[in-house]
Amino acid sequence: MIEIWIPITLAAAFLQNVRSALQKHLTGSLSTSGATFVRFSYGFPLAILYVTGLAVLGGLPVPRPNPAFLGYAAMGGLAQILATALLLRLFAFRNFAVGTTYSKTETVQTALFGLIILGESLSAGAAMGILISLVGVMAISVAKTATSGRGLLSSMVSGPALIGIASGGFFGIAAVSYRAASLSLGGNGFLMQAAFTLAVVTVMQTLAMAAYMRLREPGVITQTLRRWRTAAWVGASGVAASACWFTAMTIQNAAYVRALGQVELVFTFFVSAVYFRERATRLEIAGILLTVAGILCLLIFR
Repeated sequence: MIEIWIPITLAAAFLQNVRSALQKHLTGSLSTSGATFVRFSYGFPLAILYVTGLAVLGGLPVPRPNPAFLGYAAMGGLAQILATALLLRLFAFRNFAVGTTYSKTETVQTALFGLIILGESLSAGAAMGILISLVGVMAISVAKTATSGRGLLSSMVSGPALIGIASGGFFGIAAVSYRAASLSLGGNGFLMQAAFTLAVVTVMQTLAMAAYMRLREPGVITQTLRRWRTAAWVGASGVAASACWFTAMTIQNAAYVRALGQVELVFTFFVSAVYFRERATRLEIAGILLTVAGILCLLIFR
């Protein structure tokens, strides 16, 4: 019998693809920060509505936040914002592909932070699966650029590589913090735990980004309001994806969830090959096979 966190994670990866595609339509008329802000500002009302629906229609009690919950939620929300900012910073470098490739170390770093913060260790089979999928993901990234594997290793201590590793690290901290926040609420209702965490985090991120943009990019918030038709769909798909991520990470080790979530790259690969008729290189095919093999290893031997 398939464990429930697996289809929830697959849904999260699919919805994240949808949100990313919709968000690209906004980058032509909004700054990168503005397009990112839309994800939170149009998402948090839906997150609150989700919590309300679970409480009123589902009869689930609304948790009471405690200091540990608020601390983990704030840490996760800030870490996600910093991770995204570092990832965007990479595009200022000529060899930004090196950095984005190293940001794929997120899954390994999530496992490390899970051990440090929550004391959650991995089985040998799961660790092997995560490492195999990491090699596959990095192979796919290298295949899309002019960077060779040797060049990737030689640039390990370069600026873009270090920023990419830091970005992956902050994404890992965010994932583990969200799981810790949900678990700190107690109780057996993982749906409400995840939904409540999502709502609180999204509100925190909206307020933080609104304050930043008001100071650094005045006028952009008004522009996001003018693009409400597209922005509303970005917010809806984004909060749906996040709801799935948060729920899966409340049920299961965050490292397992993020590793399985790499199936998103497989979705993207098949869309490019089947829909856009783009020819894949041998390295891309090898990367896809390694990624799938790593995910299967994780699911079978975890």
